[in-house]
Amino acid sequence: MALSANDAFAAGGGRGRRRRGGRGRRGALSEINVTPLVDVMLVLLIVFMISAPLLTVGVPVELPKTEAGSLQDQSEPLTVSIRADGAIFVKEDPVPFASLAPRLHEMAGPDTTKPLYVRADGKAAYAVVAQVMAALSTSGFTAINLITDTGGPSSGAKTAENPKPAEAGAP
Repeated sequence: MALSANDAFAAGGGRGRRRRGGRGRRGALSEINVTPLVDVMLVLLIVFMISAPLLTVGVPVELPKTEAGSLQDQSEPLTVSIRADGAIFVKEDPVPFASLAPRLHEMAGPDTTKPLYVRADGKAAYAVVAQVMAALSTSGFTAINLITDTGGPSSGAKTAENPKPAEAGAP
């Protein structure tokens, strides 16, 4: 019976030679270390979270709170702010209600599909907010968004704060 070269080494025929490959030799590490990338991304996230509230329009209004999340911002948006006393502002400039639509058309140009953000104080009269939104809608703007603050009351999800109602007939 003839032995092949591999069988000769397995049987101990090559006593003076070391085995190459296998368990004794370690290959190059081919995994990417993502820890530095995660560290940099977390730092950037914190920087953007801190600086984002500082980039809003300068008219001070107290936004109502809702559970809806925030939208991603694309470019410099058109914003209409309504203070608690009913004063209307386009960006930071006060504007009378009668000249609101022409002023926005002047700023937006022919593009009436550009997003328009309405920031109304939570204490502003509902009638004023509804009139502004109706005037914007009838003047041709199609992407009207109402801005709110996050962290408001839930829309019906049960929480620990809402106790179960008392059963009928319970003492």
